[in-house]
Amino acid sequence: PTFFSVMSNRFSDIELREEEGIPTEEFLESCYAIVPVLDKLGPTVFAPVKMDFVGNIKKINQKFITNKEEFDTLQKIVLHEVNAGVAQVRNSATEALLWLKRGLKFLKGFLTEVKNGEKNIQTAL
Repeated sequence: PTFFSVMSNRFSDIELREEEGIPTEEFLESCYAIVPVLDKLGPTVFAPVKMDFVGNIKKINQKFITNKEEFDTLQKIVLHEVNAGVAQVRNSATEALLWLKRGLKFLKGFLTEVKNGEKNIQTAL
């Protein structure tokens, strides 16, 4: 077993809602489950990534907990902020989601390099 195979919350387990999109709570739980990986990879090298990652998760969660029923999917959060004219405001949940997506993509790329045999952390980064 690997860290990823025994994770309690995995992105691959999230069931998309046909018309509504990605469930917010399950997505955030999967994001939080990834955080310990950053510590294992290198608490110093990945400290800024972890801080950014966790900060963005918290921003989305703060929006979610204001109205869990209304914001039960990420799409509903984004649409609400777009309609309210705050999606592009600094520290909005939409901005946090954008940066979280970028962080996840970066982490996936890094782990793919390692999986493919790259031994040098700087090269993999």
